Parts: sequence; structure tokens; C-alpha cells
Amino acid sequence: MTDANSRPALSSGAGVLDLLRAFAHDDAAADRYANDLAGRARTIEPTLKAFEYLPAQLAPRRPGPLSGVPVAVKDIIATSDMPTTNGSAIYRDHVPAADAWIVERLRNLGATIFGKTVTTEFAWRHPGPTVNPWNPEHTPGGSSSGSAAAVAARIVPLALGSQTLGSVIRPAAFNGVVGFKPSFGAIPRVGVHPLSPSLDHVGFFARRVDDVAFALSLLGGTSDADRHGQPVPAFQVAADSGLDPLKAPRLTIVRFEKWSRAEPEQQQVFDAAVATLREAGAIVHDADFSTLDRSAWDTINTIMLCEATAIYAELVERYPDRTSDRLKEFVTAGRTRSAYEYLLAKKQQEILRADFAVQMAGYDAVLTLPAFGEAPHGLSYTGDADYCAPWTLLGAPAVSLPAGLGKNRLPLGVQVVGAYREDFKTLRIAKWVEQALATDIGRPGVAV
Repeated sequence: MTDANSRPALSSGAGVLDLLRAFAHDDAAADRYANDLAGRARTIEPTLKAFEYLPAQLAPRRPGPLSGVPVAVKDIIATSDMPTTNGSAIYRDHVPAADAWIVERLRNLGATIFGKTVTTEFAWRHPGPTVNPWNPEHTPGGSSSGSAAAVAARIVPLALGSQTLGSVIRPAAFNGVVGFKPSFGAIPRVGVHPLSPSLDHVGFFARRVDDVAFALSLLGGTSDADRHGQPVPAFQVAADSGLDPLKAPRLTIVRFEKWSRAEPEQQQVFDAAVATLREAGAIVHDADFSTLDRSAWDTINTIMLCEATAIYAELVERYPDRTSDRLKEFVTAGRTRSAYEYLLAKKQQEILRADFAVQMAGYDAVLTLPAFGEAPHGLSYTGDADYCAPWTLLGAPAVSLPAGLGKNRLPLGVQVVGAYREDFKTLRIAKWVEQALATDIGRPGVAV
């Protein structure tokens, strides 16, 4: 028999289900793994800058279905034992009185809260210091910058993010990891600092579709304190086998009019993915989503501007020296929108949701882009959310999957979108796509 202490360390690239299988056969593996990751974080963080806060010592492991799994938490999500800064100087030393709903659930499931990841200011556009682990001269995307980078750099196997426009899907694509935005309302946002309550989603970053599916199966729920809650139908994911992929799905390809703006390499990777999926048995058709394409951006921005201004106008007035120009400009723009415009946008949102349900008849999922190409150069601009915003507006589940590399050897992805509240089906399709593409983009430079 092999001594447990002589067993090799788990790979830093192990996924959540890999870890749970290993921990089930080796009681000491979880502690060794956590210590290895803590050391890895100390080595990489001076370059990566993915974390706003890392505890000096991890909390003792607790029993549960996620026992021993380290989870990083975006820093707009409240933690009672760690600062929650919201990416703002106003909250630099703020430690909430209580955990967010999802953090409390994670702890009860046995997960280890590894640390707080960098977010843009209040999950809007003023970026933090995090760099892209594939090339530190490029953005990791936003607003869930640190969470995406931490998973890509193999510091943690699972991280929480949020999305109001494209803040899970786009950073996942830029960092070459799996990103999952569940249906709107699937996870209570109690204790998550709001940007736009009609649009805010909690999501996940991981290495494989199985891992984000397992996370939602445990973390979906409802709370009386979140009036937008609409839990998805319950499902289970077996830790030993993962999801059963939905074979030969019926996919509708959505390029939108903005397709011409996508980088040539992104277009090529996407078209190659479509061809591969068709050869693997998918039934593939192009579809016309022109109404959604034309109206989604104005609609979502009107809703977001109005709701965010109601939240942040007073804060900007009280703390002009501790709020960014981007936030001030955001509030100024929101003040130009009337209540009538807001109500029209909310009505249009409902119309588009109803239309989407009709358009999805006969299809299992949409296949589209997650971004226009590689992560932009520099850290001041976190990327364009145009290919994410329509699906966020609809509240539809969306998954970003790595699909290749661009001209600068930075990751490119594809996005799978499902019908509202059909998260389980969407994830099964995403796993089939993941298996059919069999993409191996390697490891980012900072993670070698």
C-alpha cells in the first residue's frame, strides 16, 4: 500500500469533479491540495494581481459535497470574514456583517472560500490591476477580472463571477476557461452588490462544463429577499461521471450584423467549430435574430443606466474623490433617461423574451460568439460586450467554451445559449460541444 504522504500532488489543472474523486480515496489529499494552491497563489499573484484579498490561512475543511474544494469569490459578493471592497475606495476596509446567500451556501456545502477576486469598480468599467495570464500586457476582461484569471492561472478550480452585460462570458473567452451564466434568477443575489437588479446574474468560472453544471446543481435556489428569484428545475450531476451529454443537438447559428467587426481569426475559429460540430452529428442551421440584434443594445443599456443611476447617484455625490470618472459619466448618462424610456425598455425586454421562446422552437441551443476576438491590448479597456448583452437581456443560460487561439496566441471561444430556465439541457449540449471540439489550447504563460 502507498503511504498517503508519498502520493503525488494533485495537478493544479484538476477540475472540481477530479478533486472530489481524488479526495474520496485520500483523506489528506484536500489539505495538501489547498496548501499547494496557496503556495501557487503567493508565487503568481505579484504578476497576476487576481486577488483583492487572500487570507493568511485557509479555514479548516468542513464536510459536505464540496468539501475541500477551493472557491474564489468576486469582490462584490459579501463575505463576513474577509473584506468586500466592491472594487471601490469607498469600501476599502469594509467587512460585511453577513455572508452573501451563495457564500453561506458554499460554506454549508463544505467549500473553502479561498479569497476575494478583483472586480472592476462596482462591476462597471473602471478596471482593477488584474492582468491576462496568457499575456500580462492584455486585459483579462471585466468585470469578473480576477475570477476568470485565477481559474485560468490554475490558482483555483472554481470561482464566482457576475454578469450584467457580459462579465462572465467575455472574461471566460479571453482567459481560455469555461464560463457559465445561469438563467436570470437561478441563484439568489442576496449580499451581491447590485448594478442593475433586472439584469444582474451570478455565474461561475471553471475548467470544464461538468464543473459549472455540478456547481449550479448544488447552488441554485431561491430567497424571499431576492424578488427576481426564479429557480431552475432541479437536476443532479454525478461526481463520478459528470453530465450525460445531449448528442446530435439542433443548433441555430447566430452571427448578427456585427459579425464583420469580429477579428478574422475569431471568425475562422467559429466557422471551423461549426464545421466540426456538423461532422460530429449536430443539425446546424443559420437563423435570423435581426430584431434582437437591432434592439437589444439600446434596451439593455436603458434598463441598466436607469437602475444603476438610482443606486449610484447619491454615492457619486457623497464621494466625488473616491469614485471614478467612468462611474460619474455612467450616472450622468443615466440621469438623461426618463421614466417613460425605462418603462418602454422593460416592455421591450418582455417582448424580446417572448419572441425568443418562439424562435427557439425546433432548436436546442444557439451557437454564437462570446466576444469579437482576443483580449484587447492594455488594461484600461475590458472588451466589448455586444455578443453577450442580448442573451443577458433575455435572461437565457449561456456557456463560453475555449475553441482556439488568435494571432497573438491568446484564447478565442464559442458561446452556447439555451432557452430560459433550460439550464440543464443547455449544459448537456455545452458538454457535447466541448467533447466534439476537444480543444486543447495549452496553459497560459503565468501558469506554467
